[in-house]
Amino acid sequence: MLILFAASGCAALIYEVVWFQLLQVVIGSSAISLALLLGTYMGGLCFGSLGFSRLVGAAGHPLSIYAILEAGIGALGLLVLIAVPYVGRIYVFGASPGTGGIFFRGFVCAICLLPPTVLMGATLPAASRWLKSTNIGMSRLGLIYGANIAGGVVGCLAAGFYVLRVFDLAIATYTAVTINIAVALFSYALASRNPYRRSTSHPATPTRRLHGSSAIYLAISLSGLCALGAQVVWTRQLSLMLGATVYTFSIILAVFLIGLGVGAGLGAMLARRTPRPRLALATCQLVVAGAVAWTAFMSARSLPYWPIDPWLSQSPWFNFQVDLLRTMWTILPATILWGASFPLTLAALAAPGEDPARISGEAYAANTAGAIVGALGFSIVLIPWIGTAHSQRVLIALSIASALSVLTASIRRDAPEPMSVWKGIGWVATAAAVAASLVGTVSDVPWQAIAYGRRMATMIRSAELTADSSPRPEILFRGEGINSSLLITREGGYKVFSVSGKAEASSAPADMRLQRMIGHIPALVHTRPRRVLVVGFGSGVTAGSFVVYPTVEDIVIAEVEPLVTKASGQHFRDENNGVVDDRRTTIVYDDARHYILTSQQKFDVITSDPIHPWVKGTATLYSREYFELVKRHLNAGGIAAQWLPLYDSDRETVKSVLATFFDVFPEATIWSNHVGGRGYDLVLLGQTSRTIINVDALQMQMDRQDHARVMKSLRDVGFESTTDVLMTYAGRAIDLRPWLTGAQLNLDRNLRLQYLAGMGVNSMAHAKIYDEMLAYRFYPAGLLTGSGPTIQTLTSLLQPRLR
Repeated sequence: MLILFAASGCAALIYEVVWFQLLQVVIGSSAISLALLLGTYMGGLCFGSLGFSRLVGAAGHPLSIYAILEAGIGALGLLVLIAVPYVGRIYVFGASPGTGGIFFRGFVCAICLLPPTVLMGATLPAASRWLKSTNIGMSRLGLIYGANIAGGVVGCLAAGFYVLRVFDLAIATYTAVTINIAVALFSYALASRNPYRRSTSHPATPTRRLHGSSAIYLAISLSGLCALGAQVVWTRQLSLMLGATVYTFSIILAVFLIGLGVGAGLGAMLARRTPRPRLALATCQLVVAGAVAWTAFMSARSLPYWPIDPWLSQSPWFNFQVDLLRTMWTILPATILWGASFPLTLAALAAPGEDPARISGEAYAANTAGAIVGALGFSIVLIPWIGTAHSQRVLIALSIASALSVLTASIRRDAPEPMSVWKGIGWVATAAAVAASLVGTVSDVPWQAIAYGRRMATMIRSAELTADSSPRPEILFRGEGINSSLLITREGGYKVFSVSGKAEASSAPADMRLQRMIGHIPALVHTRPRRVLVVGFGSGVTAGSFVVYPTVEDIVIAEVEPLVTKASGQHFRDENNGVVDDRRTTIVYDDARHYILTSQQKFDVITSDPIHPWVKGTATLYSREYFELVKRHLNAGGIAAQWLPLYDSDRETVKSVLATFFDVFPEATIWSNHVGGRGYDLVLLGQTSRTIINVDALQMQMDRQDHARVMKSLRDVGFESTTDVLMTYAGRAIDLRPWLTGAQLNLDRNLRLQYLAGMGVNSMAHAKIYDEMLAYRFYPAGLLTGSGPTIQTLTSLLQPRLR
């Protein structure tokens, strides 16, 4: 059974990773969407574990029933893979853009995830009927629970680091289905060789529940609440310092599961030996409070200052090892204690005459219900409201409350583990003292973690070396939103906008040039844009570039984090032309893909503010299906613009984005924000029809009085004329085809880009990549038309760079 449940846990975590990736394409990657996904997934586990003992009698062989459940999970897992694309099409007709479509998001999650997750939740209660409702039987069930989690570790790492990186969602699903079928067959074979008699497992009529059982259920529910709440908080904090790649999230989840699995094993051994499992459970919850304080201290005052330079090795595998050790050092103590709580809970509830399926099912349901509240409450309410530091203080207080709920139930003579009133008062006083001392140790992560992320130690060291000559950065804004942590600073005379450990925008010349290029180039090529959609707000400079165009009537901004527009609207108002308050501006707080998917509007320009492709969840904004969606929402002659960074990217990542974009826009062109002649950023331009730029007509348009503000905006970032803008031309799709041979397309079914980009974060190859691309650049005779010296200048300058 240990082997069976380990295999079952492996399949379950593969499904979880696959389903989350599959469904976020349909309902979006916002915090609300992901919270609904997680809540539905865990809600199914809760319903399945709670309902099994009530709906399924004890006459059937536990291993045969377990085999049926595993086969059903495999069948439904395959059905989810097939059905989600069709569900997504139906969903679009009922959903509305923005947060108003929450009901429909929840509906699509429910119809896709509840059936298989209900069966998953029923597997532990089903198998528990093979065991007796005693301390020894419940300790064995705790070991089975630990084996299930251990298998989950394997599934998490296998899916995150290999199967999805090399193959796709279909192969990952087939792998999990194969495991389910193998488990079902093996379990059925065991059932046929091992006869089952209900009377040897548990009596037919259960006895009255033990006194204080409600307090035990409350304790394990609070334990689950704290565990998932802490996972939300600590993932937010650790991703600042490790980088928000898909691999970082896999590492954090794997370490969390390792702790739960190890703790479950230790708790099972303790449950077998201790005569007072309730006291052991209460003590475990008290120690959890200390472990939470440990993690809070490590994540805020220790881990950010470790002298680790991620650029010492460009091998991602070396950095993954370091990240794994750092994560284990930080969060493992608390996760071990939470893992130990479940088998101790089972032992505390065990009594002769009880149905093991009811005990395990109700305990697991209480734990899972608490986990749902913790995941939703901390991600959507507490972190945006009070921040991660105060949220960890809440975790400490709730852990103490979990311990006290068990202890106070024992202050009765008829309790299973009776305790005197004075001893109970002593425990309460001790718990209060522990809570008071621990809460005071929690502090915010340093602002440098939000600003510099994984480069923090290197940047601090650099600042120390130049402390005498450089002024200290001034913090203009700091906040924690529902989706990310934000920071705006003034450094060296420039304002810098940072999100979750990476600088996304600034008022420095090179960044201002890029941000305005992403807006101006598609607007200039279109010549008369009226309706514009900007994906992401950032500093607002890209969106603000359209404010100066006299033809623009509507500017729609899709931004996932409400705090961004509040902060940047205030501190970058001069740079973004006050776009937030412009009468033509409409801001939609939602995942951009979901907004486009559910919107019926069409636009003349759809452009993207800088969004790094290596950040988990952003690959959906670089997939072929997304670009096709964008193309369908363009008016005739409309233009799509996409930012592509060459820095923090390797050759395979850049080729994947280009090949995917060119697959949808075969006439696409590339424009470069080069610094000193070296490539740093690219702007990709795609049209619904062939692009033709009349240089003479464009210059005449820019010379008109109504475009004076446009020219001023361009001159502010170094473009003195339209010729300067056109000189940023860096190539087109047809010329780059030989270079892109063999490039991997980023598709919804694999989201390959997030795995490629996550491997290339440490690459320093941007200059080499740019040189390789310019070797294929030729003067685009069919693209640029006109007469006079401008064409002669462009012809002489836009030539291939020697390889």
